[in-house]
Parts: sequence; structure tokens; C-alpha cells
Amino acid sequence: MSPGLDAAPGIVAITLVTLATLAIGVWGLRFSRTTSDFFVASRTVHPRLNASAIGGEYLSAASFLGVAGLVLVNGADMLWYPVGWTAGYLVLLVLVAAPLRRSGAYTLPDFAEARLGSRGVRAVCSVLVVAVGWLYLLPQFQGAGLTLRSAVGAPTWVGPVIVGVVVLVNVTTGGMRSITFVQAFQYWLKLTALLVPAAVLLVVWAGDDRPRPVDLGAWSTPLAPGGGEGLYITYSLIIATFLGTMGLPHVVVRFYTNPDGRAARRTTLVVLVLLGVFYLLPPVYGALGRVYAPELAVSGASDALVLELPRIMLDGPLGEVLTGMVTAGAFAAFLSTSSGLSIAVAGVLSQDVTGRTRVRGRRLGGVAAFRVAAVAAVTVPCVVALLVPNLGVARAVGLAFAMAAATFCPLLLLGIWWRGLTSYGAIAGLAAGGLGSTVAIGWTIAVSSPDGWLDTLMGQPAAWTVPLALATMVAVSRLTRDRVPSDADRFLVRLHTPETLQLDRG
Repeated sequence: MSPGLDAAPGIVAITLVTLATLAIGVWGLRFSRTTSDFFVASRTVHPRLNASAIGGEYLSAASFLGVAGLVLVNGADMLWYPVGWTAGYLVLLVLVAAPLRRSGAYTLPDFAEARLGSRGVRAVCSVLVVAVGWLYLLPQFQGAGLTLRSAVGAPTWVGPVIVGVVVLVNVTTGGMRSITFVQAFQYWLKLTALLVPAAVLLVVWAGDDRPRPVDLGAWSTPLAPGGGEGLYITYSLIIATFLGTMGLPHVVVRFYTNPDGRAARRTTLVVLVLLGVFYLLPPVYGALGRVYAPELAVSGASDALVLELPRIMLDGPLGEVLTGMVTAGAFAAFLSTSSGLSIAVAGVLSQDVTGRTRVRGRRLGGVAAFRVAAVAAVTVPCVVALLVPNLGVARAVGLAFAMAAATFCPLLLLGIWWRGLTSYGAIAGLAAGGLGSTVAIGWTIAVSSPDGWLDTLMGQPAAWTVPLALATMVAVSRLTRDRVPSDADRFLVRLHTPETLQLDRG
């Protein structure tokens, strides 16, 4: 069925999600009174609410649309994406969550400056936060254009514009406090929007007596042609997804909103459960798509599988209602992830570009600068999404994870667990990982038909950029060990001491 026909359910779904998002944001506005509310919700978010909000912003276009499309095209090997995205939170739980919350920082640049006492490190971190945030925002806007084109036949520019406007309204009016309620609502909306149609479609599949093509040899194909390249891509993908999670600015900033380190750990545990439940569903759509919609893989429209499958499998009103549900969930995915990324990027821009390096609890202070920065944080990637070709939502998100893994992951691990890290080592490692990732991303965008080992290395760079950044940080820090901050031991004690521990002054 043509996406332009029977567009009413999609229009209704998008309208309802937009109105609900704005309504909850306005309701949450009454809780946003200080600058601290805008940046970190005054560090008072309960673990269960915070976990739902993290699930809302973390389950992006790649999770809602991209995983099913990848399974449709490449088979079960693509399940490494959701496995890695979920397991990344386990690494975050064990190594980073509680110490990062105890640092007292508001952003990643805040942490870097407090740990190393260097404005230079802070400046490099700020540039990288903006780069990773904008790179991650790009597929959200492109996915919104794809959703509206598939669901209601709208031009591709309409989706990015609607998402950009709604996100700007919510972020600039209520900040982190308001967005927390919005994102928590959107997680449960996304889960319902996938779960109910999947259950109905599985019933249809079970009762379908038509012959079903079975090709077990094609179900789980290599990740790339050739055993060596496929094996490399698999390991590189694992590294990017396992280690990239801790470097995503919109994920890390969430742990600053917890009251203490114990609450940060509890939040992460609940997030693991929520993500695990959600990621059971996209592969179901991918598997059904191999039976009912293999033509989408051939035509290059695999990212639209979740949106198209209900109409393909069911004629009539029920198919349209289910299409409206998945459309609502997809639109919620773009809104929630874009909101979290916009807050993270705006927080860094408002502090470092405007020179406001501290967040005060007064009603005024940095709020005006935050709102101006939010406009830039949303507008730039929205314009880029309208100008550049579509990379595929999962592919673009994978590149963002690779850059985060090659930059902030080494910084956080060494900054939290090794006293020998110096500012020179941190800058050198961040530069090595950032430049390597930038070259790989540029290469990937420029090469439309990758072929050979060089294209493989650039398409999945984490396997060489992460070791490069880590080795550079350690080597340069060893060469400049006289630059170890004098308060390094005291800062590490602060990171690793539970808040409830009472120290004997004697």
C-alpha cells in the first residue's frame, strides 16, 4: 500500500504524540525554577523515574527502526547491535556510574577539568561533546523525515522541522527537569507501540497457511564479504557498542541527576532491565519482514520495515491502526533522544562558549545562555540532516558510538581508575581518538560503495581508534608524570568513597 494512502492514522498518531510531549513538558515546567533544574534537575531524580527517562532517550531511531532493518537485510548477526547497546550499560554500571556521580560535575568537560585541573582538557572535551552530540542527532532528524514520508507521504524535510521545533520548545522552557518527565513517558509509549503490533502480527503469522520461503543459509550471513573482514567488523562493532555507551554525552549527564552514587547504580540496574525487554521486539519485526517484506531489503528501504509491516500483513482498519501505533512510537523515539542530546550539547555550549563555567542555583544566571545554546544545538544538525545524504540510522549511530568509545571512554576509565593520568596525556589521547574517528567518518560518507580492507577499517574504526587513544593517553602521561595533579589522590578518594561512609577524623 502506498504510504500516501490512508494517512489519517499516521497524522493522528504524530499529532497526539506531539501534543502529549508538549503538555507533559509544560506540566514539568512548574518544577524548573533554578539553573540547576535546567542542567541536572537539581540532582533529585528518583532511580526508577531516571531509568525510564534514560530508556526513553537511549532508545533512538537506530533502536526503533534500524535494528529491524538490519536484521531484515543481514540476518541474526545484526543482533550484536542491541546486545552491545545493552551490555554497554553493564560496563557503565561496574566502572563509571557511581564514581562519576560522586565527582559533583555537571557535564563531561566539568569532570575533566576537575580531575586534571586543565582548561585545555576542558576545551577539547567540549568540542568532542558537541561533535558526538550532533553526529548522534543527525540520524534522529533523518529518521523523522523517513517516518513521516512512510506514514503520511509528507516531504522528507517535514519530519526534521517538526522534531526540531518540539524539542526546542520543551528544552528551552523546562530544561532537564521537564524533559525527565517527557522521556519517561516516551519510553513506555515506545515499548507499547512495538509490543502490541508485534503480538498481533505474530498471531497473523501463526495462522497464515501460505507457503513460507525458508532459506536457513541466508538467515545469518557474515557481517561483511569474506571471513577476515567480517570477523574484524564483528569485534570492532562489539568494542564500539560496549565502550561507546559511557562516552555518550546524553547518557552520562543523566547520572549527574541522581542524588548519590548508590542511586546511580540502582538507576543503571533498572535501565538494563528496561533495555533488555525492549530489545526483544525489533528482531521480531526483522524476522517477519524476511517472510512478508523481502522487497524492502532489495529496494534499500529496510529502515521503513517497522512502519510498513503492519500494512503489508494486514489489510483494512486494523492494519492502519497498528501502523499508527508504530508511527507514534517512532516519532516518540526521535523526540526523546533528540531532547536528551540537545540538553547535553546545550549545557556544554552555554557553559564554555558563553564563559559560564559554573552552574548556580539562582533562578536567572545561566538559564538565558542555556536557551540560546539550545537553539544552536538543535538547528545545526537539523540543517545538516536536510542537506546531506541519508547514511542509514543504525550506521550513523554506530559511527557516533565509535567516536564516543575512542574519546571519552579512555578519559573516563583512566580518569576514574588511574592516578597517573595527566592533562597532556588526556589531550593527546582525545586528539588521537577524535581525529582518527573524524577521518573514518569522513571516509565513510565519501565512499558510497565500500570495498576492501581500507573501507572496512574506516567503516568500523573502533577496533583501532580505541586502542590508539588509550595507548596515547598512557604513553604521554608516562612521559609527563611530573604533571600529575597534586590533588589526584584526594579526588580519587572522593570518587570511590560511598556517601554513606562515615570517616573517623582521628
